[in-house]
Parts: sequence; structure tokens; C-alpha cells
Amino acid sequence: MEQRRSKINYYLDIAETVTRRGTCLRKNFGAVIVKDDVIVSTGYNGAPRGRANCCDLQFCLRDKMNIPRGERYELCRSVHAEANAIISAARERMLGSDLYMVCIDGKTGELVSGTTSCQMCKRLVINAGIERVIVRESADEYTIYNVADWIENDDSLGQIGY
Repeated sequence: MEQRRSKINYYLDIAETVTRRGTCLRKNFGAVIVKDDVIVSTGYNGAPRGRANCCDLQFCLRDKMNIPRGERYELCRSVHAEANAIISAARERMLGSDLYMVCIDGKTGELVSGTTSCQMCKRLVINAGIERVIVRESADEYTIYNVADWIENDDSLGQIGY
């Protein structure tokens, strides 16, 4: 008999399915917020409602400008998956919750490991009261980020010297 899927991988599988709604030509993310074993909301990356998506326009401005990953997000048309999941949920349902996230390469369709939330999304996750972010690394492996660590080890300060 096949071993039963772990609860974490069950929710990561759902987040991976959510990526299929993503509209980015570079990377598609899916996010699922879960509290008390109940799905609170889901989100994927795509242009704001009513605006054309990159997949519809068939170009990515950041690609055209050769902008590296992690830079110049203000030029990106998409609202990130974490942000979309957060704005679709009531804060009281997110307090102490987990956010499950998966990234799929838009060009190859392959799972992308080693990802986490960008600086802006980290701020949203912190303010939403989410406790952990769990990111898929492979079909069965994942990394758990404790949001309290993001608060304590504030990487947004960079080299300021605090």
C-alpha cells in the first residue's frame, strides 16, 4: 500500500496546482494560506484585475530589459502570489496561519527550488500575522521559514549597520 501523503505536502500539492493560474512568463508562484487545517485563501501571481497579463501580451518588460531576478519589481505587472492570498483573506483568519508556496519556471514548467518571499511580500506576511511560510524544494522536500525570524533578522536593513 502506498504511504499516505504528509499534510505539508498535501497543502504544497494544492499550492502547486494554484501555480497553473499564474500568468507570468518568468516564474509562476502559487500560495495557500491554511489555519487550523482549513484553507483560508489561495493566490497566484498575475496582473491586477482588469489589466492585461504578460501571458496575454506575450512579453515581459523585465525580460526585454534584461533585469535580473529579484530586481526592479516596480516594473513587473504582477501582484505576487502571497499578496493575492493575503488580500483575499480576513486578517483574523490569518493570525497564526501557515502559508504554503510553490514556484514553477514559466519557460520550462519545472519546479524551482531555493525560492522564498521577496522583501515586499515578507512585509505583507509579517503584517498579516502569518506564522510560517513553507516552500516546496522538490516533490517531497520543503523548507519551513518561521516568520518570527524574518522580524528578528531584518534583512531589509542590508548593510546599514544596525
